Amino acid sequence: MKNYLALGLLLFPLFLFSQSKLNFQKRFIQAENKWVALPADTSGSHAYGFVYTDPTAGLTLDFQGSFKVNADNTYTVKKKENDSQMKYRIQPNNTLVAIIPENKFTELGVSKVPEWLKIYQKDTVSSDYFYKKGYNHNAWNECENALVFLKKAYQKEPNHKGLRTEMAFSYNCLERYQEAIAILQQAIKDNPVDAYAIKELIFSQVKNGMVEEALSTYKEFAKKNVNNPYNNENAYNILHGYFVKKDIENFNKWLTETQITDDKQFAPYIIQMKKDLKL
Repeated sequence: MKNYLALGLLLFPLFLFSQSKLNFQKRFIQAENKWVALPADTSGSHAYGFVYTDPTAGLTLDFQGSFKVNADNTYTVKKKENDSQMKYRIQPNNTLVAIIPENKFTELGVSKVPEWLKIYQKDTVSSDYFYKKGYNHNAWNECENALVFLKKAYQKEPNHKGLRTEMAFSYNCLERYQEAIAILQQAIKDNPVDAYAIKELIFSQVKNGMVEEALSTYKEFAKKNVNNPYNNENAYNILHGYFVKKDIENFNKWLTETQITDDKQFAPYIIQMKKDLKL
């Protein structure tokens, strides 16, 4: 029994240390409403702050200062120099941050939930709240989580502006193309000149192997004579559909019809496709 007890006492501080260790494995969007530390700079200091969503500006870091981790796993904290707010809007990126363990909050002089956070959480139940949450998660390519929020919005208000198309974006991201097509067809029925919805539909159809249907969608929308910022992207997606099918005849015909090779964004990819097709 004494041997087991001694081993337990030996492991106990190791367990505490592991609970306090910084693990840099979360993206900012996965650390919402958490205190986080950023990777150390050249001096070994970790910037830290609280990640939250501003309903207007999106994901935001409320910067509080920096700290160094000492050999005994205590923190040497350097607070920001003044009491002014220092907030940074976080654009989608792949930086990995560490969620700061709760047992370190006292050393940092912070509470688990900042008092000011309630200002930004007055609405947590409306369809618009869930739509914006889903939209933000899609922007970070966290499409499965996005769909959870978007479905909640759909339950409350199916006709919320842009909701069906945003759900389709999630479905496309998750390669659930048939579901994307179904909901986009309804979205376009409600708004026949929605260029973004048309773009998503063409993408869904091409990915689902329905290249001729995508071509029909493209041409029908062109008849509406609506300004379409996605026109070249749509044309490229159809071309890529022909490439995947190795349909050389229609591949060449579409190249001639669209002049898509003039677009510098897509030209390098088209050159590679032509090489692969031995054209």
